[in-house]
This record gives sequence, C-alpha cells and structure tokens, in this order.
Amino acid sequence: MGVSPQKYINFIAVSNANRTALSLWQIILPAAAVLLSFLGLLAITRVRQASYSMLLAFSGAFLLSLTLFELLPEAYALLEPRVTGICIAAGILLQIVLEFFSKGAEHGHVHVSSKQTAFPWLLFISLCLHAFLEGIPLEHNRHFLWGVVVHKTPVALILGSFLLGSQLPRSSVWLFMILFAAMTPLGAIAGGLAAVQQVYPYLMALVIGIVLHVATVILFESSEGHAVNLRKLAVIIAGMTLAFLL
Repeated sequence: MGVSPQKYINFIAVSNANRTALSLWQIILPAAAVLLSFLGLLAITRVRQASYSMLLAFSGAFLLSLTLFELLPEAYALLEPRVTGICIAAGILLQIVLEFFSKGAEHGHVHVSSKQTAFPWLLFISLCLHAFLEGIPLEHNRHFLWGVVVHKTPVALILGSFLLGSQLPRSSVWLFMILFAAMTPLGAIAGGLAAVQQVYPYLMALVIGIVLHVATVILFESSEGHAVNLRKLAVIIAGMTLAFLL
C-alpha cells in the first residue's frame, strides 16, 4: 500500500524537465500577490466589504476547481486510492486544527481585536504553516500556482485590513505580512528538495485536503445566511470555467 513506483518516476522526470521554467514564477508570484495586495490596501484605505466577498467567492471556486482538475487526478494516479483518501482526510483534519488557532483567516474570517497590542503568534504560526504547505505542489504544477495567487489576494486584503485596524505597531504589521508572503515560496523551494520528493505524493494529498476544506468553506460561507445571489453564482461559475480552461 503506497506509491506506484513507475508512475512516480515518470512524474518526477516530467517535473524536473519543467522546473527551470517554473522556478522564477514560483518564487515571485505568491509573495507578490500578498505584498501588492497589502500595498494596494495602504494606498486605498477604504475598500468595500462586498468586494472582499466577491473576490473570495471567485478565488474559492478557482482554487477548488484547479484542485479537482489538476491535483486530485495526480494524487490518485501516484497513490493507491485508500492511501490517497486517508491523506486527504488528514489534510482536512489538519486544516480544522489550524483554524482553531487562526480563527478562519485562511478563508477570510480574521478576528483581531481593535485593542490588540501583542503580536498574534498563534494566528501567525497557523497561517504560515498553511501557506508553507500550500506551496509544496507548486514545484510540480504551474496551474495550481495561479490558484494560490488568486486565493492569496483577497486573504491578504482582509488580513491586512484587520491588522491595520488593530493597535499593533506598523512595523509588526509589516513583519507579519512579509513573513507570511515568504512562506509559500519557501514551500515551493522545499517541494523541489530530494528528501521532500520522496514523500511528495503523500504531501500533495495532504495539501488537497487542506485546500478542499478552505475552498468549500469559502463557497458555503461567502454569502450572508449561506444564500448565493445571482451575481455571486456568476462569479463562482466564472472561477470554475477559468480553472477548466487553463
């Protein structure tokens, strides 16, 4: 019960052939999505909450669809079905544990008090671990890279808004956002290490579970009262369609 050796060897060979072309994008784009969104937030101090909601719905649909179209078939091709299911379930459970500390910041629910003065370590560590794991498949899948980039934009806007609205020193807010931005590129680099590649199929299935949980929560909770209006439905369909066309 485990990895299919020949399929895994072929998969790694193809990934190695594409690695040079992907490396620059993997390093720059996820971090740029976070930092540019945060800089935009500083420049435009008032952004409508409805805009966050629509961006979240689009990013959730886009990320979920890329996971279903790209990562899930690869995971089931490399691992035995039962092992794949176990790893995906473990990823879902891991994300639930992370959200116990982050309070759902991965899908747009950030709860930082306006009186917050101490650095929110639990929020920071849980978000960084989530972002690091999210970066591991990027070394092998350029399509999933775009899903991560699109997902990080509304999350960075919402996270930045709450941090700026707290009483944290501006230097602490910048430190939080810079380190958070760096985690996904670091995960992408780690995904290319020989030691990580030996267990990559298991990690990929774990990440699938994490992403499935986050994306489905975004879609179910992106509307007030869990109701989806026509505009939001159109945004979700657009996200799924774009993912299919990539």
